[in-house]
Amino acid sequence: MMTKTGYFIFSLLAGLIGFSSLASANAQDRYVGYYYPAPQQIEIYCSRIPTLQDVNKKRRVGFIIGIKTGMDKQPYQSPYSVFAKGGESTKLIIVSKRDGYLDTIYRARALLADLSVSARTTPIFASSGVAENLTFLDLISTLGFESVTLSDGASFSHQVIILMATHPQCQKRIKETSSND
Repeated sequence: MMTKTGYFIFSLLAGLIGFSSLASANAQDRYVGYYYPAPQQIEIYCSRIPTLQDVNKKRRVGFIIGIKTGMDKQPYQSPYSVFAKGGESTKLIIVSKRDGYLDTIYRARALLADLSVSARTTPIFASSGVAENLTFLDLISTLGFESVTLSDGASFSHQVIILMATHPQCQKRIKETSSND
């Protein structure tokens, strides 16, 4: 039987362990609570094309500058901001600047689909011979982005972790899909 003191120490330790687990989860993504709320759903995407050989932070930042330049040329203000974070700028973040935009998983996926249409016109994809089968997520993976997080800037966010097709999780999915055919 546990004494009052033993119960207090046990409760204190359990609380500290729970707190450190929570702090550890938030430490993994230091942008949670700053640029977006904790993602309600984290999805894994297996890229279908390899990362380019000469890709680096400068090239990823240049990509973002290109996107922003295109957005600035539109006759209307873009409803979202796009930027890269992380030491090597491998985290792509898209945050809505309007209420009611990017506030559901379906709207987040619709934006990714729209971005896929634009991505298919890029020289990288046009020369691939299979542009119609590739997505925006494939494009950003060629540039070395490791994730994209989409948020309404208030209470919703969705994160996609991008893995190469050779990653064990992707290989497992390929085997599972093949065995179901």
